[in-house]
This record gives sequence, C-alpha cells and structure tokens, in this order.
Amino acid sequence: MTRKAATEVIVPTQRHRMGLRGVAYLGTIGVVMVAWIAGLVWASIAFFDWLVS
Repeated sequence: MTRKAATEVIVPTQRHRMGLRGVAYLGTIGVVMVAWIAGLVWASIAFFDWLVS
C-alpha cells in the first residue's frame, strides 16, 4: 500500500478593494466628525461669550 504525498495548495488571498460602500462610510464618518467638532467650537465660543458679557 503506497501513500501519495499530499501537496499543499497555496491560494493567494485576494485583497479587498474599497468599494463604493466603504468610501460612503468613510465620507459619512468624516462629515459627522467635522460637524461634531464645529458644534463643540461653536458651543465653547457661545459659552465664553456669555461668560464674559
């Protein structure tokens, strides 16, 4: 009885390209972050303006 050598098959993994959905997610996160920071800046300016006056 003979055994055949098992050959390992190396399958190259495919790189996932960023599709339209990924770009949309990143864009949405970017817009939300900019709006959040702008809101914090506006609130701090309004607070300090109220504090000084």
